[in-house]
Amino acid sequence: MDPYILVLYYSRFGATGKMARLIARGVERAEGMEARLRTVPAVSAAVERSAPEVPESGPVYCAQDDLRGCAGLILGSPTRFGNMAAPLKYFIDGGGSIWASGDLAGKPAAVFTSTSSLHGGQETTLLSMALPLLHHGMIYCGIPYTEPALRTTTSGGTPYGASHCAGAGGDREISGEEAELCKALGQRVAEIARKLR
Repeated sequence: MDPYILVLYYSRFGATGKMARLIARGVERAEGMEARLRTVPAVSAAVERSAPEVPESGPVYCAQDDLRGCAGLILGSPTRFGNMAAPLKYFIDGGGSIWASGDLAGKPAAVFTSTSSLHGGQETTLLSMALPLLHHGMIYCGIPYTEPALRTTTSGGTPYGASHCAGAGGDREISGEEAELCKALGQRVAEIARKLR
């Protein structure tokens, strides 16, 4: 089996999911690496189960073994008041055994987000996702300014990770620069993972 980069995300309205697919395309630019797209179920305040074990469509839910076996990890979430969304946080919080085993230590990691406004907390959301990755001992990978799109973007894109400004109605498509930065981030993590192997 080829080594894979796990692209793990939560998407409520679809923009973060579109970014995940662009990042996966970037991962697969790196020779000998494959992308594995996974998502997490929504959380509910109700005590009964709110989601089926297997999603009806789209990427399958992430399992702990997906995390353990990855060569690198890229996390994505929409912004929620400058923080990652609760479903992704809930999933990450359940990874104590992976932390204890050190299965992610020394592997490259990156993050991405989508927000409705340009100043909607993109960078703080990215950093909120980076914190647990650092606790796992992962090697944090941002986007360097050697990526031309980082210097020309007028919407999303940061040195902390890929980002997208979806607009108040969520109807703004991913810009050319945002798409290039998504692919560049995926490729960067995959190439670093390949070198570390």
